[in-house]
Amino acid sequence: MVERRVAPTAPELVLETESGATVMTPGHDYHVGRDPFSDIVIDDARVSWHHAVLRPDGDHWTLADEDSTNGTWADGRRVQEWDVGPGTVIRFGSPSDGPCAVLSGRPPPAPERPSAVSMPARTGTFKQPTNVRPLPTRTVRIGRAADNDLVVDDLSVSRRHAELRARPDGGYEIADLGSHNGTYLNGLPVTAAPIGPGDIVGIGHSAFCLVGDELQEYVDTGEVSLDVQELTVAVDHGRKVLLDDVSFPVGEKCLLAVVGPSGAGKSTLLGALTGQRPAGHGTVVYDGRDLYRDYAELRQRIGLVPQDDILHAQLTVRAALAYAAELRFPQDTARAERRERVAEVIRELGLEQRAGQAVHSLSGGQRKRVSVALELLTKPSLLFLDEPTSGLDPGMDRSVMHMLRGLADDGRTVIVVTHSVLSLDVCDRLLVLAPGGKVAYYGPPDDALAFFGFRQWPAAFEAFERDQDRDWAGEYRDSPFHRHYVVNSSAQPLLPREGPVIMLPPPRPRSWSAQLSTLVRRYTAALSADRTFLVIMVALPFVMGAMARALAGGQLTRDTAMNALLILCVGGVLTGAANAVREIVKERVIYRRERAVGLSRSAYLMSKVVVLGTVTVAQAVVLTLVALLGVDLNAPGDEGVLMPPLVEITVAVALLAFTAMMLGLLVSALVRKEEVTMPLLVLLAIVQVVFCGALLKLDDVPGLAQLSWLVPSRWALGAMAGTIGLSRIVPGDLTDDPLFEHSAGVWLLDVGMLVVLSVVFGYAVARLLRRREPVVMRK
Repeated sequence: MVERRVAPTAPELVLETESGATVMTPGHDYHVGRDPFSDIVIDDARVSWHHAVLRPDGDHWTLADEDSTNGTWADGRRVQEWDVGPGTVIRFGSPSDGPCAVLSGRPPPAPERPSAVSMPARTGTFKQPTNVRPLPTRTVRIGRAADNDLVVDDLSVSRRHAELRARPDGGYEIADLGSHNGTYLNGLPVTAAPIGPGDIVGIGHSAFCLVGDELQEYVDTGEVSLDVQELTVAVDHGRKVLLDDVSFPVGEKCLLAVVGPSGAGKSTLLGALTGQRPAGHGTVVYDGRDLYRDYAELRQRIGLVPQDDILHAQLTVRAALAYAAELRFPQDTARAERRERVAEVIRELGLEQRAGQAVHSLSGGQRKRVSVALELLTKPSLLFLDEPTSGLDPGMDRSVMHMLRGLADDGRTVIVVTHSVLSLDVCDRLLVLAPGGKVAYYGPPDDALAFFGFRQWPAAFEAFERDQDRDWAGEYRDSPFHRHYVVNSSAQPLLPREGPVIMLPPPRPRSWSAQLSTLVRRYTAALSADRTFLVIMVALPFVMGAMARALAGGQLTRDTAMNALLILCVGGVLTGAANAVREIVKERVIYRRERAVGLSRSAYLMSKVVVLGTVTVAQAVVLTLVALLGVDLNAPGDEGVLMPPLVEITVAVALLAFTAMMLGLLVSALVRKEEVTMPLLVLLAIVQVVFCGALLKLDDVPGLAQLSWLVPSRWALGAMAGTIGLSRIVPGDLTDDPLFEHSAGVWLLDVGMLVVLSVVFGYAVARLLRRREPVVMRK
């Protein structure tokens, strides 16, 4: 009989530190350091990022220093490698007062009840509650104001936000009190709903849960983890894959950089992680909670800085942040509270010296800081940035990345998509995507090039493009990096997706009228600070009016009437269209971001109409008065159709300019680049001249008359011609036009059609705005 020998096994030990106890089981190495992904994290400046490792060695455990800066001490002596066991005292970074760890042979006893130990399993996280109080026997009012029974110090919470009500049957219900950002039950907004043990009530950055006979509160302070699980995005009915089974964990206070060649799916990943474009398969786990399932609540904790600046360049830094705070915080937030929060963010980003400076005068790196500051107003726990260093010189690139490093260290999870590889060393983790949206590497940045077998990043990116048949993802899955940094580091259980993602639009922090008021004031301030716009706005009506005046002379006659009216038409069209033709396309990134956090589409469009409309009508009045004040209009009986001739012509020109402004907004919403708006403005003016009816008889060409119905100048010229009786002054076939008739019915038809065209153009602008919005907002 052969005796079977069993290999000796190291005993199970417990390592106790100030932050808690870790049960060490054989078969696994335990890394100690400041790295958030370490098995045992010690947040002390004297501890190295990767300080030491405890590993099983036969029948005992061995402590090995990993070339730490300040050393590792066991049983009072500095060690490089040392056998340890129950009773061993270990200090990291200093032999006398460094962080201490003690090994023992018994695990700590399990808690008797879960009331103050962990958040319930529904959320998947296990953290100490921030506050614990007995369950109420009466109604408890929750809100930001100091006179609430339960005060939540969070600007995203309304002053009177919700009530927790005790029901006669012994149960409880949560009722929203008309809050601006909503009350959520298990991630979904509710007005009033019963709650039971394990249910999570979300109010601002706080979550409340009934556990036993206690009400537990968990405050999201920003130190959250993210677990990306099997994300897959396909288009064209699955024929083209943009993301292919992407999985990786992101720890608390982690700065993650995402790099890869063009077409590797970086932007698609960003959309999936922020919830703006959810993945078709897989999910994102936010601190144990399904981000997609609970997106209505958790979206408030996500900040996104697009590649282009989300700022009005004409405003000062302080003004831009103040208007953003006004739009994003609840309507009952006092001005002093908003001002204080803006000042805090300015200090945090080091912008004190630039607060009174116009955004357009800042350097690229400073503008990016202001964009980040805007997102930090609402204290997001997750901060995403898309190409923040694009177009910056190496020095600014480094500065921005160090800023992000500081933001992560202050208690946020920061994920940055970038093409730059100059400052990857400041990141905790690096994700490299290969073509096809596959994970080619995830782990420490310093080890990435060696893993790929290259010395420089350009060579690695060339290899991605050149060796597209190479199984980059398979090589990584078979590597120790995948086992250590993905498989072993993922603390969350797999959360399978069940059914489609239900993405609810965000609540409006402010009412429609309050949003409109803020937008009008901000837009007025931005235009007032644009000196070029002001010069053109003032000069254009005077120049065009002077030209019309020169043609009109002292009286409208056979030789001057048609030309004078034509110049008024061209002036009205140019005045209105030039004001608006750039105003939507240049703000597209700003609108998309603000729309994603609750901005009303109609309030945004109406703010353009109110401000630009006021300016445009004023210009049209000046244009008409400069051209015709004091001129004998030669109207029949010196009277207009319904009003004095000059008043009627002024109304027609003002309506024409307003309708042209709406047409300019339509062009601005239609184009993709601001550079193409000026050529289109010229084309617009030419079309107005050709189809107005002053140069050719439109009825002579089949279909031309019907097409001219869509041209505003056609109806404006008809109204003005009817006022002065143009067919009498200039007899002939060209002026024998039914729309030129001197009658009340025809004149009202002409001006009425200008109003109809304005409404049609406005509706078309709204539909085009919808196309540019995040999917969740397209309602």
